[in-house]
Amino acid sequence: MFLKKHFNFRYTLAFRLTLWYAGIFAVSSSVAFLFFYLLIASVIRDGTDQDLLSRAKQLSSHLNIDGIEAVRRVAVLEAQAAGEKKIFVRLLYPNGTAFSSSNMSYWKDITISRNSINRIIGGSGHVFETISIPHRKHNVRVLYGVIGPGILLQLGQSTENQSRFIEAFQKMFITTMSILILSAALIGWFMARRAITGVEAVTKTARHISEGSLDQRVPVNERGDEIDQLALTFNHMLDRIQALVINIKEISDNIAHDLRSPITRIRGLAEVTMTTGNTLAEYETMAANTIEECDRLLDMINTMLVISKTEAGVEKIKRDPMDMASLIHDACELFEPMAEDKGIQLTCNIPDQWALTGNVPMVQRMIANVIDNAIKYTPSGGEVTLSARTTRNGSINILIKDTGVGISQEDLPHIFKRFYRCDQSRSRPGTGLGLSLARAIAKAHGGDITAASTLNVGSTFSIILPITDTTAFEQAIERKDNKQRDRTKTN
Repeated sequence: MFLKKHFNFRYTLAFRLTLWYAGIFAVSSSVAFLFFYLLIASVIRDGTDQDLLSRAKQLSSHLNIDGIEAVRRVAVLEAQAAGEKKIFVRLLYPNGTAFSSSNMSYWKDITISRNSINRIIGGSGHVFETISIPHRKHNVRVLYGVIGPGILLQLGQSTENQSRFIEAFQKMFITTMSILILSAALIGWFMARRAITGVEAVTKTARHISEGSLDQRVPVNERGDEIDQLALTFNHMLDRIQALVINIKEISDNIAHDLRSPITRIRGLAEVTMTTGNTLAEYETMAANTIEECDRLLDMINTMLVISKTEAGVEKIKRDPMDMASLIHDACELFEPMAEDKGIQLTCNIPDQWALTGNVPMVQRMIANVIDNAIKYTPSGGEVTLSARTTRNGSINILIKDTGVGISQEDLPHIFKRFYRCDQSRSRPGTGLGLSLARAIAKAHGGDITAASTLNVGSTFSIILPITDTTAFEQAIERKDNKQRDRTKTN
């Protein structure tokens, strides 16, 4: 079990982020160390070279003032003062022969470079060499130069002090970097764990949901970062899933409840006819009633499917430019005979033109359902009035007001639910799906439907739809007019 946890830990996002963080820090720090190391080594080497040049100038000055014997004495004294293991001096002829030197017992492995002498003779003011002596830890920096007519100088100095300084710098860097990389790993682990806390919360919530807890939600810290955006999106998705599950459950319950009655009627009618029917007319009546009940069932099922698809957004709504005012006027003309038969006055106070985009058949059905509902529950002598106005937020508000039986305050919050029917409407034909479908269509178009009612006084249904850019509508009207002109010219 421990090995399994250890193995899984290596593949966690926090571990990988920590590894990347520490790795990038280590690489960048190493590059910085290399840069400073080369810089310090260059500065130290330049310091050594300047020191050697300064000693060579001093010897050259003594040669010019006191002669060659003075140079020999000064060279020996300087070697002894600095330490015979730290510095050596050789005086050379142009052919490379040494004619004077300090104590060379420690420097016997240092030879005279013929190539450097040739470069000096060729005109180079001075030549530097770095020599590595076998079995010795530190290198030697050697200067070749001219200090007088026919006299060359070979001056060498051990880089022990400089090497020790660089070694101390290396040790300090390694120690410091080890501490810093460890600190970076710990800080990186802390930051990675803190960063993926929200992801773990999403994972934990998803695990609870997979166990059946659809009411679980991811906590949001309200920092506004990417994790909060992920949590908000995940919670929104859960809200939709939960709403869909609840809708499916409601549909199942509604189907089980509302389809029972027509199926029972069909079965009862068939059973009665089979047991008591003696004539062909009775069987024809049974068949006609069965077909009528089946049509009602099919209409109910199709309406429920349309509502479910519209609310879930399963199918993308095809939107076309349309004249909302024209659609409302057409609907009023369609329901005018029905209103006259019931003795109801149907009034339409709508502007001549109102541009929207949407699915024309669905919008027509939405308006028709609300008007039909208003006429159905308005008694003879009543009035149904359609009006419209523009809201400040760029929407149109279509008001359908009736003087019907009204809706009680207890029933008002539930009238847009599927199959919900108020007590006063149960005696009238219907399935209780008309308003639910109308609201689903309105929401699919970015709007909504609300209702206000007073019992025995009347109801007012408010359809709110967003106003779209009129350019597309005007172009569609222009195309339509052009087609009509073309037909007129052809005729």
